Amino acid sequence: MNARKATITRKTKETDIVCTINLDGSGVITVDTGLGFLDHMLEALGKHAGFDLELHCKGDLRIDDHHTAEDCALTLGSAIDQALGDRKGIRRFGTGFVAMDEALVRSVIDLSGRPFADIALGMKREKLGDIACENLEHVLRSLAIAARATLHVDALKGENDHHRVEAGFKSVALALREAVSRSGGNEIPSTKGSL
Repeated sequence: MNARKATITRKTKETDIVCTINLDGSGVITVDTGLGFLDHMLEALGKHAGFDLELHCKGDLRIDDHHTAEDCALTLGSAIDQALGDRKGIRRFGTGFVAMDEALVRSVIDLSGRPFADIALGMKREKLGDIACENLEHVLRSLAIAARATLHVDALKGENDHHRVEAGFKSVALALREAVSRSGGNEIPSTKGSL
């Protein structure tokens, strides 16, 4: 059985990031982005996906939170993509529903190799902790694009933005956990013969 691990480094004038992932981990997580709420969301994602995840970022937070949020997501998505390799023997599709108090969020993913994201969490607040709400949806979009996945995330219910977002990240984690799981075969999960 091949190890499904990857380490990605991303260094720009805006961010300096190192991300290591093991898709067959046990939920050992260390995240430090400089943005507390983003750390919380990425920790939840890694934990509930069953990954081992280490991500460290030094970003230009003196400007704002955008570059750090986006680049962390791009780095994590690239690490997932690299760890998947040729994607032989994976289930490919995954679905996750998470209820958090009054909030209910559904996530559906296809590790198709065709990047697309439709994220609708319906937040009303401008910020959660130290990150703009618009950047939290952007994190999920960027993650999907870099992972070469199709991702749909929909808040079906909810009043509290914290609950909607956290349920969103956790439902993505459950969908990812299912999609990256081994199918028991060694075939490309596509009638085309490639992803």
